[in-house]
Amino acid sequence: MTDPQTATTGLRRNAVGVTGIVFFVVAAAAPLAATLGASPVAFASVGVGAPSAYLLIGLVLVLFAVGYAAMSRHVTSSAGFAAYLEAAFGRTAGFVGAGVALLAYNCMLIGLYGFFGFLTSSVADDLFGINLHWTWWTVIVWAAVAILGYLEINLSAKVLGVLMVFEVLILLVFDVAVFVQGGAQGLSFQSFAPDNAFASGVGIAVLFAAASFVGFEATAIYGEEARDPERTVPRATYLAVVLIAVFYTISTWAIALAYGDDSVRNAAINDPAGLVFAVNDRFVNHFSTDVMNLLLVTSTFAVVLAFHNTLSRYMFALARSGVLPTFLSHTHPRSQSPHRSSLVGSVVTIAVLAGFMVANADPFAQLYSWLVGVGTLGVVLLQAVTAVAVVVFFLRKRRDRFRIWTTGVAPALGGVGLFTAAYLAIDNWAILTGATAGFPKHLPWAIAVAGVIGLVWAYLTRGSARSFANSFPAGVAHESQAVISGAVPPKVNE
Repeated sequence: MTDPQTATTGLRRNAVGVTGIVFFVVAAAAPLAATLGASPVAFASVGVGAPSAYLLIGLVLVLFAVGYAAMSRHVTSSAGFAAYLEAAFGRTAGFVGAGVALLAYNCMLIGLYGFFGFLTSSVADDLFGINLHWTWWTVIVWAAVAILGYLEINLSAKVLGVLMVFEVLILLVFDVAVFVQGGAQGLSFQSFAPDNAFASGVGIAVLFAAASFVGFEATAIYGEEARDPERTVPRATYLAVVLIAVFYTISTWAIALAYGDDSVRNAAINDPAGLVFAVNDRFVNHFSTDVMNLLLVTSTFAVVLAFHNTLSRYMFALARSGVLPTFLSHTHPRSQSPHRSSLVGSVVTIAVLAGFMVANADPFAQLYSWLVGVGTLGVVLLQAVTAVAVVVFFLRKRRDRFRIWTTGVAPALGGVGLFTAAYLAIDNWAILTGATAGFPKHLPWAIAVAGVIGLVWAYLTRGSARSFANSFPAGVAHESQAVISGAVPPKVNE
C-alpha cells in the first residue's frame, strides 16, 4: 500500500532507467547546438588543435565522474550538488550550493529560451519564409516546455530521446562523409599533436569546450526516479560523459579535416555561424544542411526541456527539505511529477523573459550570452567544489569505503581541472559573454551574491529545515529536525 506522504512528496519510483537518464543528460549537452555554437570559437582561438580541447575537458570530467558516481551510491537526492555539499561539509555548505545552483540553472534556462527564439526566427524565415519575431517563438516553446515539464518524466524522456537521436545522426552523417572522402587534404592527426593542442589560445578553447558539457551532472538529480539508483546513476554518469566527450572530439576533428589543418582557423574567424554548414554542403549536400538547420532548432528545444526538468527537481527537493516553500514539495497524485515546482519555475521564467522583451534586449548578445555565461560559470564552480566534497565525504563519513583512486586521486585531479576552467571563465569573461563594460561586466559577482543568500537562509532556517542529503521520501516521515540543525549528522544510505 502506498504511503500517502510518499504519494504527495515523492517522485515516481522506478520511472527511468540508464537510457532515459542518458537521454536527459546528453540532450542537456545539446550535441548539435554545442558543436555548431562552441566549436567556431574553439577553432578561432587555438586553430586545428581545437578537438584536443574537447578531449582534454572530457578527460577532466571523466575523472570528476569517477568520484561523483562513487558518492552517488551513498547520497541519492534530487537536490544534486546541494546534497553532496551538505553530506560532506554540513548544512551551511549545502544551502550555499543550493543558492548557486538555483541561480545557475535559472540563468542557463532563461538564456537558452532567448537563444531558441533568436535561432528559430532566423531558420523559419530562411527556410519557410515565416517572418515571426523572436519573442513569439520564445513564448511558443515556453508553453510546450511548461506542459511537458508538468507531465510524467517518461514523456519528456521519450521526446528528448527522439530529438537527440536525430541531431546525433545528422552530425554522424557529416563525420562519416568527411572521413570517407579524406577531408580536404587527407586524414591527419595534427589536431592531437602537442604543439597544436597546447598552442596559444588553448585556454579559451578549453573554456568553450567545458561549456558544451554543462548538464551531464544532472544524472544524480534523477536518482529518486531511477530504477536501482545505486547502479543506474553511476552507469548513466559514466556513459553520458564518455559519449559526449567522444562525440564532440570526433565531430570537431571532422570539421578540422574538412577545412584542412591550415585553413580551419581562418574559416572560423571569417564565418563562425556558417563554419559547419559550409563544409556540410560540400561533403554531404545542401538538403542535409537544411535538415541540420531544422535539427539545430529541435536540439535547442531539447536542451531547454532538459534544463527545465533539472531545475524543477532542484526546486522540489529544496522545498521538501524546507529551504523553499513547502507548497512546491508536492507531486502530482497520478504521475508523481514535481508539477508545482515545474509550474512555478515556468512562471518565474516567463516573468524574467518578459522583462528582457519589454526592454527590447538582444536575444543573443544579451539574453543568451550574459545569462548562459553566468550559468556556465556557476555550474563549473559547483562541479569543482563537489569534486573536493567527494574526497572529504569519504575521508570523514565513509572512511571504510575510501579508495585511493576512485574517491581520492581521480576526483582531486578532476577538481583541479574544473577550478582551472572556472578561473579561465572569469579571466576571459568578456570573450565568453561579450560583456566588456557596465553592469554585465560584473555579472560573475551574482554567483557570490547567490552563495551569500544561501548562507543567510541557512542561518534563518536553522532547526526548521530537514536535510536534503538523504534518500527521499523513505526518510521524510522520520526525519528529525535535529539533523539539519547540526545536532546530529545526516543519515546517508548504506
